[in-house]
Amino acid sequence: MHQRTTPPTGSASPTGRRRLARKALIAAASALGVATALMTPVRAGAAPAPAASAAATPLAANGQLSVCGRQLCNASGQPVALNGMSTHGTQWYAQCVTGGSLDALAKDWRADVLRVSTYVQEDGYETDPAGFTARAQKFVDAAHARGMYAVIDWHMLDPGDPNANLSRAKTFFTAMAKKYKNHPGVLYEIANEPSGVSWSAVKSYAEKIIPVIRAEDPDAVVLVGTRAWSSFGVSEGANESEVVNNPVRASNIMYTFHFYAASHRDEYLKTLDRASDKLPVFVTEFGTQDYAGEGANDFTMSQRYLDLMKRKKISWTNWNYSDDHRSGAVFKTGTCDGSTWTGTGVLKEAGVWIRERIRQ
Repeated sequence: MHQRTTPPTGSASPTGRRRLARKALIAAASALGVATALMTPVRAGAAPAPAASAAATPLAANGQLSVCGRQLCNASGQPVALNGMSTHGTQWYAQCVTGGSLDALAKDWRADVLRVSTYVQEDGYETDPAGFTARAQKFVDAAHARGMYAVIDWHMLDPGDPNANLSRAKTFFTAMAKKYKNHPGVLYEIANEPSGVSWSAVKSYAEKIIPVIRAEDPDAVVLVGTRAWSSFGVSEGANESEVVNNPVRASNIMYTFHFYAASHRDEYLKTLDRASDKLPVFVTEFGTQDYAGEGANDFTMSQRYLDLMKRKKISWTNWNYSDDHRSGAVFKTGTCDGSTWTGTGVLKEAGVWIRERIRQ
């Protein structure tokens, strides 16, 4: 959960058929009036380009994403930055991920992306693999239906060695990649927060899981966790150089970075700045509080991170879209038992702040 401080002609090839199918999905969405501008990059909340319909969604506007250089790029090769929210663990807070709440996220918050967090342990996936796979697919489908991208988050935490759940991960990602191999709206996050293991161990895991995904879905972006709770090693006394000097042997990947602004100060901010000069980075989790997602919000430090990410077009998802009692959950406690999701009245201080930033 949180890191600790310290179109081919003739007979199409399989890949060609997948790309055609992905394009067909976007075209179908356009025909239904969900969106009309396929290749015009827009940030949710930004004024649409002249050629785009006011109804354009992030997914219809940008299509299949890929990594170009150090950037996340849309189907026309233009850099894009996705902004959105992460669910909390779906074993605990599935009631916060509803048609109403996702309508609010897509339309009121104007988010581009939903990160769907499937915990492996802590009463999660390992207790019911088929059930939690189906739940994740339900939420991914719901995000897509609203024109948002979905990050499929394999939320491993303890044990911190992702190799400990390698067999489970292969099963999960095979199922997810089979289902979404023709869909442009997914990114696969293969290890939430590795900890207590070397970068070489994390890299070895990534080089086993990525081929599993690529066997089914060769086009989607894969997000690779970094060691020390996805801090590029900083929380365990290292830095990004171990990844820069020994990158994962795969293409179309990005590396993840997590921060909690009240705990992770200048050293972490500088690491993100340096790392993103040399590597493609996606901040799949951050908070305005301490590393446990609790305590007072540090909006000043948080804004420094957001300013950097905006300047460098680094995508991000904030933790978390639930009504958990901690200050890092955006909804006031009890909100998920009701039916009101829009506006600021149902939000905690952090929710009001991050909603405003996503809408910008």
